[in-house]
Amino acid sequence: MTSEAGNSLRSRRVPTKVPGSVEMDGAVRGPEGEHRITSNGKMDVERIITKKLQLKMKAEHLKTDLMKQFDSQVNEFVDNLIEESASLESPTVHSLFPSVLCEKERNKLRHTRPPPDQGKLFVSRRSLLDELFEVNHIRTIYHMFIALLILFIISTLAVDFIDEGRLVLDFDLLVYAFGQLPLVVSTWLCMFFSAFVVPYVLFHQWARHYRTSSHRALGSLLAGALFLLFQVLVMGFLPTYVVLRNNLPPASRFIIILEQVRLIMKAHSFIRENVPRVLSSTREKNNSMSTPQVSQYLYFLFAPTLIYRDSYPRNPSIRWGYVATKFLQVLGCLFYAYYVFVRLCIPQFRNISLQPFKLRVMVLCVFNSILPGVLVLFLAFFAFLHCWLNAFAEMLRFADRMFYKDWWNSTSFANYYRTWNVVVHDWLYYYAYRDFLWMLGKRFRAAAMLSVFTVSAVVHEYALAICFGFFYPVLFCLFMCFGMLFNFILHDRRKGPIWNVIMWTSLFLGQGVLLCLYSQEWYAQRYCPVQNPTFLELLKPRSWTCHQQVSSAGRTD
Repeated sequence: MTSEAGNSLRSRRVPTKVPGSVEMDGAVRGPEGEHRITSNGKMDVERIITKKLQLKMKAEHLKTDLMKQFDSQVNEFVDNLIEESASLESPTVHSLFPSVLCEKERNKLRHTRPPPDQGKLFVSRRSLLDELFEVNHIRTIYHMFIALLILFIISTLAVDFIDEGRLVLDFDLLVYAFGQLPLVVSTWLCMFFSAFVVPYVLFHQWARHYRTSSHRALGSLLAGALFLLFQVLVMGFLPTYVVLRNNLPPASRFIIILEQVRLIMKAHSFIRENVPRVLSSTREKNNSMSTPQVSQYLYFLFAPTLIYRDSYPRNPSIRWGYVATKFLQVLGCLFYAYYVFVRLCIPQFRNISLQPFKLRVMVLCVFNSILPGVLVLFLAFFAFLHCWLNAFAEMLRFADRMFYKDWWNSTSFANYYRTWNVVVHDWLYYYAYRDFLWMLGKRFRAAAMLSVFTVSAVVHEYALAICFGFFYPVLFCLFMCFGMLFNFILHDRRKGPIWNVIMWTSLFLGQGVLLCLYSQEWYAQRYCPVQNPTFLELLKPRSWTCHQQVSSAGRTD
């Protein structure tokens, strides 16, 4: 009895260990037995800080992933909403809430061909770079390019001062490239006046005849033939003849040829958008439909879009400071390109056409051309698609500034083609691709895509051939061969960072090939001219045989 009582007393005296209690040695144990306070009473600070940092890193990663998912889902939702709202036939409950439709009705709506008069929907929105430049991290990249320009300027001035003993500020390359500007301006005025008068007058005459005459088919055929002749002869042949006849320098040629292509596309859009309206109103016997006014068509010719509408979303005011900034940035890009060619291109390519063809020389040429080629690509994008178009949009209070999308995030070449130049892509989509499907049916999607690629490649190669003064279809081959191949291999199902890396690698390599081969041919045309060349000699690249001609001429001397 005594022993049992003693045992019970001892059991009562033993302290119960609860979570977080203090033991006899002075250490506090947590719920799982880990030490919170050491024997000397100090906290384990390092362990606490490490765990806090780990939790913070996990939270930051989770926040980044959530924001990326949210941003992509919101962008996709808004893009789909804008595209689908343009094809809504009526604001019915079934169209707003497709989830309540039965499967048969869904299939019927899915395969219903939208009317030809429906197309791009213009909404008020800013350019993407304008939004991104409000972020300090992105604006720092812009500052880095400015710093690189300053280094180009300093290096050029330093080399010229060492070689010449003075500062050379003549900018002879820019003066040569933009030569004969009075002729360029007069040619552009003639092109613009023709594109302004002929399509508008021809359309109004046809519309009035179509509504009142009984010989509608004959009148439509005659008007269509006249418009086609105008597009081919007046807008197509005459500007090209002026360029070649007067032997204009490259930049002046680019101005005329690009304006020629732009006005042809705008005239086509004006006719294509308004003819179905006349046909529809005539069928419905609606004589009250008004044709476009002169001011509407004139605004369209200056507006930074190739899709005609009677009206566009407009901003309430003009920010002239913004306009001046954009034009100054265009001017800065011109000087940037000048220093890129002077420092990186001309010293490399000046004598390369005189060297015999070797694989090592060609490989080095391509890889040495990647940096200047990529810089020229960035400068062309920033100067034209962002600065130039935004400047004119601001002066015209044109509110839809989506001239491009985030093409740099593309994981497929299909997405890159859609987002690099939205202005041209919209024209090709609505007037080449969709009209092709509208006429022949949706079974010919591959043929429609091939036709769009062909049209785009031919126009690009035509512009380069006329502007450079020689035929060397490097871009056409890259467009039709590798471009089409990558369009199917690197399609929209390819996701993930690795595909973005592959896209950028292919883009860099392509820019190096283009700059290398076109530069070789440019100097070969100067070093090895051909007197009275035949048609086959015009098609044969001069850079393939230039070094042989120079070698034979040297042996003769």
